[in-house]
Amino acid sequence: MKFILENSQLGITETLASDIERICDIEKQHENNQFITPYSKDRHLQVLNGKDEQHLSVWDKESNELIGFIILAGLENSNLSLEFRRIVIQSKGKGLGRQCLQLVKRYCFENLRFHRLWLDVFEDNSRAIHLYKSEQFVEEGKLRDVIKQGDRFRTLIVLSILENEFA
Repeated sequence: MKFILENSQLGITETLASDIERICDIEKQHENNQFITPYSKDRHLQVLNGKDEQHLSVWDKESNELIGFIILAGLENSNLSLEFRRIVIQSKGKGLGRQCLQLVKRYCFENLRFHRLWLDVFEDNSRAIHLYKSEQFVEEGKLRDVIKQGDRFRTLIVLSILENEFA
């Protein structure tokens, strides 16, 4: 398997259509479900076929198992601002999310040559917020009650890192 990003433990590839069923299963797991709005199979396939988004699969190099995915958006953004739209990793607490984040930052700034990498995260996802801030992301503000889930509204926090902060 040819990886576009990798370290000693993880390899990241362009997602294949044949990976989407497994990705949907990972995404629907209870622990992940509270912090994301799962995509339908059709929406995942739409990302695969789009020019402005990139769907990446995360693989455990030792077991050769698909363990998560990443979606980047804004590849055609003339302002060189890339959205780190989604990361879902099956196993929590093993440092895999941090490793993926480090690989994505390197990919964004060194390979794709973007100026800014940004994301939004639910304000009650303290684990993710801690991770992002520890990886040099800066909080830019809040989008109050911007997502409606069931009968409640949720607030997002916007964070970013600039290329000179990465270097």
